Amino acid sequence: MKLFPLRTHLSYERLPVYGDKRNVSPFSATSLKKYRWRSPSPGSDRLPCLRLSLSRCVVLAITLCLCLGLIATGGYRRRHRETQKKPPPRIPLPWEHFPRLNGFYNGVGALVKSDDHIPEQLAINSSTPQKPIDTQITPVFDPVPFNPYAEYESYEYLNDHHPVQKCYIDPDDKIPTPEIFAYPGIPQNMTAPFMGSYKELGLSDDVCFDRFSRFGPYGYGYNLDEGGLGLAEKSDKSGIERLWAQSPKIDYRGVDWGAAQKKCYEKNKARFEGNVTDEPTKDGKNPVPRQAFILRTWTGYQYDEHQMLTLRAMVNELALKTGGEFDIHFLVHVKDNSIPIWTDKEVYQKTLEENVPEEFWGFSTLWSEQLMRLYYPDPFPENLQNPSGQPVHGVYRSAHFALQWFAQHHPEYDFFWNWEMDLRYSGHYYEFLRQATAWAKKQPRKLLWERNSRYYIPSYHGDWQQFTKKVEEETYLDNETPVWGPVSFPNSKMLPKANDVTPPHSFAEDKYTWGVGEEADIITFNPLFDPSRTTWVFRDDINGYDLKFPAPPRRTAIITVARLSKRLLDLAHEETYKMKHTMFPEMWPPTVALHHGLKAVYIPHPQYFDRNWPLEYMDQTFNHPKKPFDSPFGGGEHNLLGSSFYYNSGFSGTLWRRWFGYRENNEGGTKDEVQGSGRMCIRSTLFHPIKKERGPTE
Repeated sequence: MKLFPLRTHLSYERLPVYGDKRNVSPFSATSLKKYRWRSPSPGSDRLPCLRLSLSRCVVLAITLCLCLGLIATGGYRRRHRETQKKPPPRIPLPWEHFPRLNGFYNGVGALVKSDDHIPEQLAINSSTPQKPIDTQITPVFDPVPFNPYAEYESYEYLNDHHPVQKCYIDPDDKIPTPEIFAYPGIPQNMTAPFMGSYKELGLSDDVCFDRFSRFGPYGYGYNLDEGGLGLAEKSDKSGIERLWAQSPKIDYRGVDWGAAQKKCYEKNKARFEGNVTDEPTKDGKNPVPRQAFILRTWTGYQYDEHQMLTLRAMVNELALKTGGEFDIHFLVHVKDNSIPIWTDKEVYQKTLEENVPEEFWGFSTLWSEQLMRLYYPDPFPENLQNPSGQPVHGVYRSAHFALQWFAQHHPEYDFFWNWEMDLRYSGHYYEFLRQATAWAKKQPRKLLWERNSRYYIPSYHGDWQQFTKKVEEETYLDNETPVWGPVSFPNSKMLPKANDVTPPHSFAEDKYTWGVGEEADIITFNPLFDPSRTTWVFRDDINGYDLKFPAPPRRTAIITVARLSKRLLDLAHEETYKMKHTMFPEMWPPTVALHHGLKAVYIPHPQYFDRNWPLEYMDQTFNHPKKPFDSPFGGGEHNLLGSSFYYNSGFSGTLWRRWFGYRENNEGGTKDEVQGSGRMCIRSTLFHPIKKERGPTE
């Protein structure tokens, strides 16, 4: 302690300090040179035990050994007790006490017409005894083609649009695009979704898909030497001969989806002349909007056979069957920033071929974080908070940079779908995207942001008109100021607002008419909530706004899955490039829409839960949390673990693998299907996240 000049109530001898006593450390080179260490006292260099008798030294040694032994033994026993001690049992969360639902797992042998279907929740809550379900292994009905497309050859369509030229998979126009199939019924007591609505969105709710009818046309269920992907060696195959009789097997070896997609567009180029916002062309035909469907992938990603089925379905159902209305794109993140993909074509092609399956080379685009640093150069000043500690150009904090960059290089598209690789859809992709888009277009702007912030629970709220009225009442009772046009807030360095986003009249005068028929600039699949009212960890990850003022108002939709207009992405690009504004990826596009008065819509798609939630409690939990911490987008996010769609849902992967015929948690698989009602058959459902798709079949 003599070395440290500490101020205590004890008096320690201090080291002398030379020069400036306030600034010079006692351990500086100068002080150590000048200081002469005190000589030890006479005889202090001799061991103390040498001044003791031999017997005393022996006693001291034995005592020391005994003390060390006791200390070591006590430490070992304490550590042993700690390792053997069981952790206290985890207190179950409230929703874990709710009864489990099992109607998802009823199969094709229990199909009934939709009019005869009784949802599992209704059967559970009914006081009337339920009859046992009549089951068999073989499907009750034959699968039928599922066609959600417009009647392209009808007089009504051709009167408004140019004709659709048929597209093919192969360059010689000999392999037609396949159809997918559905069963015209629903397994009896199939569980109903708690949130969202098939009826409201106009999605088919009277059919279901098993794994063969959905993915058989893309190679599921037949061998590699036939051009398929297999995957069904141990699967129950009862009744699939009915499917193969209607859908011949396609040899997918050597298919170039990029070339097929490009040729399809060239055939149908006349359909897309002009822009979606333009007047009809000179020949009186209405142009069809062009849409880019972008899959965010990366170097090193493993493309499982199940993933290949999904990717083929996307290209066929969105691009080829629509006559080029969509283009599928891979936006491939090159993780190694040292690879000069923007300067060397050979390096670019080599990187592409090493990281993407050959059949998708033709529509893949590479990018890297280093490229984004060049495109959006530093500095990005005045960061409010950075909980992740990641750099602003890193994909974790700015995945939208690559999307903005892509949109600037592809002005031919009116809309851009940002899709993640761990999303799956059990229904038809075109039906889902078309109905989501059409529904969003019909939504009025009045109280739209307020409706967007809530989950729609039909069994509790009633129909959509009743839900709209309830949101209006709650807004007034809570004394909230509704969003009406672009929001104003104190800050500097803001881009000017467009003229067409100014409300045509006051909020009070509007009769839910403004915005009806207007395309949405952003469509999301989770609610658009105010992060400042939650404990969401990234709510203050904001860059470039003047910190002398309060943080700007903002909105967030968990999971970066959305449709974004070219107008929104152009504004986001200008905000980033000119003003150095950016936010966390799930917060940035919705906030740009909020600031600039653009139309934003949350789609209430059907969402399932694995437990039988009381409806009033569900509404309270998800729509009216008592504290910010309780929000499902904060400390209460555990409430969505048992749902079919959220960023960390556990049930989504379980249900998806069971549908594919794999065992999960010692349940399901071929044996259970054969002994029960056959293969699972589920309605159209959006799943997230799906981190793995394989499992044991036995």
